[in-house]
Order: sequence, then C-alpha cells, then structure tokens
Amino acid sequence: MQAARLHEYTDDMSEALSIDEVDRPEPTDPDDVVVEVEGAGWCQTDNHIIEGMWTEYVPQELPLTLGHENAGVVAAVGDEVELVSEGDPVICHPVQTCGTCRPCRLGEDMYCENSAFNGLTTDGGFAEYLLTNERAVIPLPEGVDPTDIAPHADAGITAYHAVKKAVGELNPGDHAVVIGVGGLGHIGLQCLNAMSAATITAVDLKTEALELAGDLGAHHTINPENEDVPDVIESLTDGTGAAQVLDFVGADETTGYAPDVVAAGGDHHVIGYGGHVHEPAQALVNGEFSFRGTLVGKYAELQELVALVDHGEVELHTSRYDLEEINTVAEQLEHREIEGRAVVVPP
Repeated sequence: MQAARLHEYTDDMSEALSIDEVDRPEPTDPDDVVVEVEGAGWCQTDNHIIEGMWTEYVPQELPLTLGHENAGVVAAVGDEVELVSEGDPVICHPVQTCGTCRPCRLGEDMYCENSAFNGLTTDGGFAEYLLTNERAVIPLPEGVDPTDIAPHADAGITAYHAVKKAVGELNPGDHAVVIGVGGLGHIGLQCLNAMSAATITAVDLKTEALELAGDLGAHHTINPENEDVPDVIESLTDGTGAAQVLDFVGADETTGYAPDVVAAGGDHHVIGYGGHVHEPAQALVNGEFSFRGTLVGKYAELQELVALVDHGEVELHTSRYDLEEINTVAEQLEHREIEGRAVVVPP
C-alpha cells in the first residue's frame, strides 16, 4: 500500500514526506482493528513533528507514517473484537490505550502508561490502511461521512476537551474569548456556542476568519492589527475581564494577553502551541488566574463530539487533497493558506 512517511526531520515542508510502498497492516493481536482510511486530517502538529519538535517528549523511530486524524471503514479485526465488524464506518481516537493501567482505570485515556499514538509514536493514517485497536475506534452514525469527520479525531476532540473544561467554569452572562478561528478555533467556537450561554468574543488577524466567527455564533470580533485586544476586552466586560480564554494560537503574544484579559479566578487555556508562557509569578498571584494546557481528549469526549456533529451543532470547514499532494498541504499550512481543515484522501 502507499503511505506518506517521514524519513528525517526538516524545516523544509516542500519535500518533507515521501510516498512509499509499504506492507498493509494485518491484525495480529486479538484486539487489533485495521481501518481502510477514507480521510486523514492534516494538523499543525504534523508540521511540528516534521520539524522534530516532539523528539524531546515522545519516542519516535523513523521512518514514520504521519497522520493522527483518521476515519474510514473497518477492513479487518482481531479474534476478540466485538465493538465493530468489517465494513463499519469509524472514527479513530489517535491514542491506542491498554485499559489496565491506573490512568485508564480512571478514564484518563491521554495519561495511559502504555499508549501508542498514531502518527506520533506509531504509524498513522496518511496511508491506505491504518492499524489501531478496539479501544480507539468509535462507530459512526448513519449518514456521517468518514472523510468529512476525520479531523475531529484530533482537532475536534482537542477543541471540545478545552471547551468542556471552560464551560464548567462559565455561568450565563460570563464572557469567553476565542483566540484564533482557524482549524481548531472554528470548532471550539461552535462547541462553546452550543454548550454555554456565555458572551463570545473572537480574535483573529484574518478578516475571513472573523467573518466566519460571526457566522458561527461569536457576539464580538477583534482584529489585533486594528484594535488593542486588552482594551476592547476591558470595554466589553466593564473592566472585569473574560472568565475563560481559549487560545488556539499559543504564540508568545497571545499567551501574553492573559494578565490583561483574564478575569480574577479565570483560566487561559493553551491549546495551540509553539510559543512560550513568560509571565511574572506576581501576575498570577495578583489575578489568581491559571494557564491550563490541553492535550487531545478522552475517548468518551470524542463520542460526545460525534453526537454534536450528528445533531448538526458542529460543522467542519474542510478542503480535500490527494495523498500525492501531501507536501503541498504541509507548505500551505506552514504559510497559513488553508482555511478550516485539510483532509488527505488516500487512493
């Protein structure tokens, strides 16, 4: 089968991945599931993997097939698989968990002590077939297209996971800020609108993104090139600040907004990454706000997100690319030329 593989880390996205012929995976363990991939979302994390940013955090052995936002149709199953059968459409949680370690027993999938992460620590879905396990697959409702929903496997669940934490701290009438209305942010904004009665302000540099934010339920929009973000937030909130800030950019500038825009006792959720958090300890003490990180989300949360999609509460803005265009996608995302999410479709 064909697979897009990373052979060496590089900052040059134009030739980052090569299309190789590799063996099709087969189920060897009793809980294995092989999925014929119908769509695999491209994520900014894929660019960061190519650059080698993850080598300090997880074990990686090259060459590696990238792709952690995967959906398709079950092609084969292990002897003990009962949840799905051949021919079933599924979306794949990117993390394959063991189910027996303490974090798994507590339902904290992302903290599994024996996990494998498709496209990050083990081969992913920029290929014709993907090897995963029964604990990672979620059957799709009738009428949900695997190609269209694929990016929810990471972009969607990550945004949903952050929003779910934020919603738990939001009361009707509170103010929430969404920074970055791109591939993740446009999902998070919809989740926030569907799950809370907060007033929502969207922040983005692109006029098109701010127009989309308005269409998706944002009550106010701010372009940092034209307006001072802290000043506008102060005005909109009568000086109290935003109870929850969802930062889908994670640049130095956006994390730097926190002391000036987060209300006392509020949270600045860091979802996008690449920048740093540089704030005096006194700023956190004075405002008693918190920075909170977000890493994907739980299996159960992906089920909940699929339900929101099925009910028409969340829609993805996607564009499709052939597997052979994989490096074009990497370059376009690097230059912020992709609106919404790019979905790679294997042959």
